[in-house]
Formats: sequence, structure tokens, C-alpha cells
Amino acid sequence: MFDKTFISNAIARSSESALDRRRFMRAAAITGVGVGVGGAVAAGAGAADAAPISDGAILNFALNLEYLEAEFYQRAVNGVGLPGNLLGGKGRPGGVKGGRKVNFTSPAVRAYAKEIAADELDHVAFLRKALGGAAVARPAIDLDASFTAAAKAAGLISGNQKFDVFANENNFLLGAFIFEDVGVTAYKGAAPLVQNKTYLAAAAGILAVEAYHAGIVRSSLYNKGLIKEANAISNARDSLDGGSDLDQGITLGGAANLVPTDGNAIAYGRTPGQVLNIVYLNPKKVSAGGFYPAGVNGSLRTSG
Repeated sequence: MFDKTFISNAIARSSESALDRRRFMRAAAITGVGVGVGGAVAAGAGAADAAPISDGAILNFALNLEYLEAEFYQRAVNGVGLPGNLLGGKGRPGGVKGGRKVNFTSPAVRAYAKEIAADELDHVAFLRKALGGAAVARPAIDLDASFTAAAKAAGLISGNQKFDVFANENNFLLGAFIFEDVGVTAYKGAAPLVQNKTYLAAAAGILAVEAYHAGIVRSSLYNKGLIKEANAISNARDSLDGGSDLDQGITLGGAANLVPTDGNAIAYGRTPGQVLNIVYLNPKKVSAGGFYPAGVNGSLRTSG
């Protein structure tokens, strides 16, 4: 897919520096989601600070999310996680807690899950190849207690109850709903920060696939009548990512809302910090928690 020259350039462009986090926060604060970063320079900032966040930092942030999705779907569909050749890299590697094969009862949902699992596996492989030696390792991932915490935040369970996302296909779909909508907004929010047009085209392609996945999951939940549960998850996500209303349930005003958009029918975007608030299951500024008990790898690792 990539020739040797492109891979070499990708590795060279993908180094992450200590300034990446500050650059991103400045860009996010000044330009907002969905706006270019050309003017994201604070008064009096030096030339080094004026440089945009590296494409490598953005792609590695996306790779962390793809690790999570791929491990979730691979275990649900195949009963095993990612192969060993897709795990190593920079940063602190970690294992995966939880996950097992789901007993799908609907042929359609089984087929959806199988296809999405294959897509997410390919996304991990693709991003790792694009990043080359700069790719981060799979961080520690929790697919057990994290879902219970998310379900409690949504009010689906209470007290000492446990939410086993792999127990049946309904729970599986609710778990998938947590990831897929977040994935769409993550790629939408990060797109304006990508400088390299080849990377941007690839990110747009992955965004489209994640949107297809989200549409499948939202439609499946609606058809199964899991409207109250899905809407509760949507509200929980909104409570984690700040004051803006960037999330919509699968119904709106009593009508089906399978394609969440703004007033111009454009999908919402989230900054990496907002995405991390959700996957860390914490509305505060933190660097670990929830689905990533030791945090993600790379320079974009602090929420808020």
C-alpha cells in the first residue's frame, strides 16, 4: 500500500515532541472543533511553538482507539485478541483484561460483528504500517470493569451489579455503541489537525468506515427496542466530555435519530481531550482510567 519512500517519510514525520500536547491544546482552544490550525498561535509564542502538532501524534492517538475497538470485536467474534505482530511499539505495552466470544443469536448481528471485527483489525494494521517505527504499542486495556463503570454512569445498573458486555448480543451492541459514536467524532475532530494530505485522505476513509459501523449499531439497537438504554449511554457520554452537547441518542423528540448531526446535517467532532474524557470515564483532566487503566501511549494522553 505504501512505497519505501513514503514509509520513510512517514517515520520521519511521525516523531512526537514534548511540545505536541501544548500545541494541540492551543489549537483546540483557539480554533475549536472542525476549524483549521493555521491561526493557532498565542501572542508572543516562539517559532517552535507555532509549528502544528505532528501527524504522528494524531495517528498514534487514533491507533490507541483502534487497539481498543479491535480487541473488543476480536474477542467478541473470535474469542481471541490481536495477533502478537500487531502489539509492539513505543510506549508502555499492556495486556487486555476481559473479553470472550459472544453467543450471537441473530444471524444479522453475527454478520455485522464479524465484518466490523475484520475492519478494525485492518485499521490497526494500516495505522501501524503508516507510522512504521513510530507506532505506539498497545496499551493496557480493560474490557471488564470499565463496562460496568460505564453502565453505572448511564444508570443501566446500580449498586454491586455487573454489566457483562459479552454475555449476550444485546449487551454487545450497547458496548459497541459506546465505541462507534466516539470513533466517528474522534476522527472528525482530529481531521483539521492533520497536515499531510495522504494521511488526511486515509483518516477520512477510516472516518467513513467508522460512520458505517456506527450506523449499523444504532440501527440494530433501534430495531431491538433498546432505545432507552442507548439514549442513557448517549447522555452519559455527554456528561463526560464537557459542557457542549456533542452527543445524540437513537431517538430525538420521539422520532428515530439514526444519523446524529447538527442543524446543517454535519457530524459532530470531538477534540482528543474530549475523547479521552469518555474512554477514561472521567470528566476531569486525567491521564488514565476507564478502558485504559494505565493511559494511552503517545503524547496525546491527557483528557480535558
